[in-house]
Amino acid sequence: MTPSITDSAVKAAIAAVASESASADEKIQMLIEIAQGFQKKPKTAQDLRNAVSLYYRAYEMCGEEYPLLKARAQVGMAGTLQAIPDVSTQLLVQAKVGYEEALPILQQLASPEELAEAQMNFGLVLQSLVPYNLARITDSIQAYHEALRVFTWQDYPQEYAILYNNIAIAYLSMPLASEREYLRQGLAVQSFETALKHINLIDHPREYAMLQNNLGNALQYLVSSHPVENNLRAIAAYDEALKVRNSKDTPLEYANTISNKANALFNLPDDPEKPEAGNPKNLLQARAYYQQALEIFTNYQQIEQAEIVAKALQDVEAEINTDKL
Repeated sequence: MTPSITDSAVKAAIAAVASESASADEKIQMLIEIAQGFQKKPKTAQDLRNAVSLYYRAYEMCGEEYPLLKARAQVGMAGTLQAIPDVSTQLLVQAKVGYEEALPILQQLASPEELAEAQMNFGLVLQSLVPYNLARITDSIQAYHEALRVFTWQDYPQEYAILYNNIAIAYLSMPLASEREYLRQGLAVQSFETALKHINLIDHPREYAMLQNNLGNALQYLVSSHPVENNLRAIAAYDEALKVRNSKDTPLEYANTISNKANALFNLPDDPEKPEAGNPKNLLQARAYYQQALEIFTNYQQIEQAEIVAKALQDVEAEINTDKL
């Protein structure tokens, strides 16, 4: 059996460390760089586990002499643990501890950008642990806001957009009493709108589409005394996203947005001024979107999304048939 590139590279890294020609810090940096290569372009979950092993070897070699390299190894290890498919809470907790130990060192010794990237990823780990009661969502939001001190829209539009998107999603997941539900949803909508003041269709199409799609979702499920108005705003946001997303270039993102738009159309009267007249036209449009989305999700073997859309398609068919009676 031919050894994989990963196995060969791991052996090469370990051999380099054993070489007497390199200094201790050079050896550590070699390990970190090779681990980063596996982390950025993994072909299998084993590639990620090998990256963790290399980061850990680098971490052990640092001792107390190389605090910045030690922090970089910890951050690399934490980021890789996050990326392992079907990651367990145990690995996420391990990643959280790694960031907590590394961040104070990065604050003292690293560049602002390196620190901000670690804070951004730390926020993600915390957000992932919230459903298991192993972290607080407020700490996640705080980590994102700290990263925003560096990742401004002028200099880092992609990171800026992702951070505001994450902040909005964090607000939506906040456990608040039902009477305060509108508050967290309002904060989420506000976060998307803040980002969209600076992220535009021409310069940042991918981020623009992501924010508009997720703004549409937040508006659609907003607790409000103006559901029709919110659904109209949601559809306008989805239409903005669809200026970027299409079935050819971004099929899965496109399918996601048209199924979201179909959800809004399902609940929207054809004439908002005459809601009592029903919505036969919107139901037919929703059905067409669901059918298209189902085909794409099925073709790309996105089983879970396909099942959700298939159920929505059944519901819209039932509604259309009821209207015909």
